[in-house]
Amino acid sequence: MKNRTFFRGRAKRAVVAIAIALPLLGAFDSGAVAASGATVRTADGALTPPTQGMTPQQSVGKGEGELNLIAWEGYAQPEWVKPFEQETGCTVNAKYAGSSSEMVSLMANGGGGQYDLVSASGDADLRLIYGGDVKPVNVNLVPAWKQLRPFLQSPDFNTINGVHYGISLQFGPNDLLYSTKVFPKAPPSWSVIYSKQYAGKITVPNNPIQIADAALYLSAHQPKLGITDPYELTQSQFNAAVTLLKQQRPLIKAYWNLASDEISLFANGEVVAGASWPYQTGQLQAAKVKVADTIPSEGATGWADSWLLAAKAPHPNCAYKWLAYISTAKVQAEQAVNYGETPDNSLACPLMNQLQKGSCDSLHANEPDAYFKSIKFWKTPLAQCDNGQDNCVPFQQWATAWTQVTG
Repeated sequence: MKNRTFFRGRAKRAVVAIAIALPLLGAFDSGAVAASGATVRTADGALTPPTQGMTPQQSVGKGEGELNLIAWEGYAQPEWVKPFEQETGCTVNAKYAGSSSEMVSLMANGGGGQYDLVSASGDADLRLIYGGDVKPVNVNLVPAWKQLRPFLQSPDFNTINGVHYGISLQFGPNDLLYSTKVFPKAPPSWSVIYSKQYAGKITVPNNPIQIADAALYLSAHQPKLGITDPYELTQSQFNAAVTLLKQQRPLIKAYWNLASDEISLFANGEVVAGASWPYQTGQLQAAKVKVADTIPSEGATGWADSWLLAAKAPHPNCAYKWLAYISTAKVQAEQAVNYGETPDNSLACPLMNQLQKGSCDSLHANEPDAYFKSIKFWKTPLAQCDNGQDNCVPFQQWATAWTQVTG
């Protein structure tokens, strides 16, 4: 893995997203009125993205010669960008963003007629979609879309009402990292990070979306709460998750912001269990630190990135050429190995091992369907639940509560 900025940005995405999320999600909370470029409600009360009615491009013509990307640093590496430029004649200009909030800001007004694509994560996708900053894409113009894992072809974080606004790219679970000295066998439950037995030896990300992890745990251990989606919580469900996190607070050695922070904590023996990513496991095991990771019985949350098409993309043909190229098994394998992610293309695994022996296993690219189904991918918490009721807790309350939890 050559790039580390990714992990700085990803760990802080939801934390720094508040300034932009508040006004935008506030509009969702009150039920945005029908207006040009505004999110509207259908007759049954469902939210409708303002660009839903735009007809997607039906064919790909000659490239415009330029392609302007907003991306996580490392998502436009020379290893795969240069061959794309040579193949298509589209010169790639990448603007790297350090957080989801920066991506949303840069994509304001449909990309402002400047940007073509953005590599958004699940905690930003819905803000961009309901903000009218991205438009529908034609998956038929992306041949490798059919090779994507089925659960990532039309996920609810980039596909609304059957309309695709992006092409899924790479993903990863938020798994349980543990010391094999303390746990000779993988802990079967997330209960270890809430147990007083390991007080002062626990670490979790410094991120409001961590509330979803607590909610996922409670969905299994307090079924009477009725939690079915950890990102769609009623007030009572939300309060229960926050209470659990407040009870966990005295057990925490540190809330980590960087992957390197958590790596140091485990390497120095300061913690024995924590929420993590496969990247940390790989780095620690390479350094001969006795750790392993697992997805416990309750399942796990996870992140997934997608390339979304700007509503005012100035170079749509080059954009579609990029979507087709970046979705192929070969390029997905290159990015996965370079970046420490799991590729969405189901055919990438053997190519990964050619690039780096054992990378397919270490990045969980060949796991059975049951493994992937156990992951609840990030999505922006909105006031309107999927059932159309306006009784879910929106993201700004998550951010406020997280500040109260962490002190």
